[in-house]
Formats: sequence, structure tokens, C-alpha cells
Amino acid sequence: MNDAARPRWKPTPLVQASIGLHAVAVAGLFTPAWPWSLGALVADHALVTATGLWPRSTWLGPNLTHLPRDVPQVAITIDDGPDPDVTPAVLDLLEARQAVATFFCIGEHVRRHPALAREIVRRGHAIGNHSQHHRHHFSVMAPAQLRREISSAQATIADVTGVQPAFFRAPAGLRNVFLDPVLHSLGLQLASWTRRGFDTRTGDAALVLQRLTRGLAAGDILLLHDHHAAHTPAGLPVLLEVLPALLDAMRAAGLQPVRLGSAPPRGLT
Repeated sequence: MNDAARPRWKPTPLVQASIGLHAVAVAGLFTPAWPWSLGALVADHALVTATGLWPRSTWLGPNLTHLPRDVPQVAITIDDGPDPDVTPAVLDLLEARQAVATFFCIGEHVRRHPALAREIVRRGHAIGNHSQHHRHHFSVMAPAQLRREISSAQATIADVTGVQPAFFRAPAGLRNVFLDPVLHSLGLQLASWTRRGFDTRTGDAALVLQRLTRGLAAGDILLLHDHHAAHTPAGLPVLLEVLPALLDAMRAAGLQPVRLGSAPPRGLT
């Protein structure tokens, strides 16, 4: 959607309330009631900050948290790549089982491994924007910094693969109140997940699989990693051991793996 056709950005009720509270409380700082005004501002900032630390929150803006629950589909999302030591094997595993996934790629990794990024697209998978550098301080960036980080990744991925990502995932899922208007202006949709395996910390493939499949249901969005993945005791990136068993569990439950964007985003609120 071009800029002219895109609806104007509209803040969520929480953001609207925060803006209104700031207008009143800042004025109150110059009155005898200043302690109450200061307390209100501190409480507001604490609430907004805590909301940004909740990856599945929709209080700061629209967030795709799950697919339609009435369709037997699940989305596998794989973050932080592409990684030349892991991603090719992931692509082979998915192709062998006729499964698709969504790869949330870091822009500088795409630039470093362009052929691998193009291979993701060539094999029929979706590619998403996971920022240009995956900065640890992403959630405290100012609007201009956020725009540079996200738009740079968008341009990098489009230049290398010929595909404009439709979805963005924040590094570690953490964000701040400035992210939603930036994403809106760039035509991107925030996407989080329903369940994750914590596979960057846990090398126990059975435990990672259990976290992903316990209660697995239609509409789930699963989070895994091809870069920064923990390793099994045998030295294998845990994703490579988990993925075949995960696909088997999905098939046994009658669930089809799909790309993000393949179904109406009814988990978007």
C-alpha cells in the first residue's frame, strides 16, 4: 500500500490516555499539586515501559499474535538469520517435508549472505524484517533511530531478494511507544508469537520441543532461531534436531505449516 492510500496512524487507547495525562500532569508540575503530577507521570511511564516489555501486547499498537483459530494452520517463524552454518540445513529439512516457514532476517546478515537470503525466497518461504543490526537497545531507541534501523533492513532485504517484507518482528520482541507509528509509516505489520522454545538458551531438544508442542493448536505462531541457536550435547544446533519432530507433531495433529500472510490476520488487534 502506498503512502497516499494508507490510513492515518491512530494511537491506541493507552497511548491516547498517556498523551492526555502528560498534557495535564506537566502543567500540574508548576502548581502546589506537583507531587501528584510527578507521581502520575512516573506511573504512566512505568506502565508504558512494562507494556513494551510484553512481546504479545497490543496496547501500544496492532500486533499479529496468532493466525485464525478456526483453520488448522500453524506458522513456524525462524529468527536472526540467515546463518550459513544452519539455514541451508533448515531449508533442506523444510523442503524434504514440503513445509514452509517465515524467516525474520537481520539486514546485515542478508547483506553478508545474499545468496542464502535469495534461496529462502526461492524455496517459497516468506522473509520478514528483523531490523538491520538487532541492537540490544532497540527498545529504547528514539523514533529517528527506529526508522533508520527498520527502513535500512527493509531496503537491504528488498535490494537483495526483490521482496518487500510485510511483517516486522522487534529484537527479542521488545519495543517502545514510538515503534507503531514508524511501522505504520513504512507499511509494516508487527508480528509476535504464541509460543517459543527458548532455543537460544536451551540445548535440550526434547525440552524445546515440549515447550512448542504442549497445547499446540490451530493458529499458533511458533518462534525458533537459526542464528544464535543453542547447541545440543552432540554439538548440533538445537533447531536442526527439533524441527523434524516438530513437523511430525504438527502433521499428527492435522496442522499445516503456513507462511505469515497466507491467512487473514484475525489475530491482529
